[in-house]
Amino acid sequence: MQSSRNCSQTLNGVVTEISLQYYADSILVLLTQVGKVGNLIQVSLPATVPITPSTSDTVEPNAPTLPPPPIATQLMPLFGSAPSDRIQTLYNLYASQIATIVWLSESENPLQVARKRVIVGIALRGSNAAGESDLTEIEKQTFYGNMSAIQGMLRHA
Repeated sequence: MQSSRNCSQTLNGVVTEISLQYYADSILVLLTQVGKVGNLIQVSLPATVPITPSTSDTVEPNAPTLPPPPIATQLMPLFGSAPSDRIQTLYNLYASQIATIVWLSESENPLQVARKRVIVGIALRGSNAAGESDLTEIEKQTFYGNMSAIQGMLRHA
């Protein structure tokens, strides 16, 4: 496995840069649309908790298949804060889903013995959905596009 991978993609007219960096005890995933990291979130999961493989989404049938984040996933903010509770919830969703994708990918490696911590650095451009509680259609498309890119990067790691 390589020690790092990078990609850049444009989703809904916004460039997103993604970087995966592997360390002995953890994996760092940086996802930014603004050229810097706004939040760092450490994601961990007890080794005894299984990861369920990807399943089709019945609500979003055209969305990529994503493994459901385990309920025992632990999020710990390391630094930075989102501009609102809504955006913090979105960042937590990103961190949980990214970590689950990474853990599932790592579990397919027969040499991987222990589950690594995943540290997610994230900074997304502002959204016009300040008062909404649900994700906008553009946020959903961006989320699924980013998750697909990460899955692709891990398949080719």
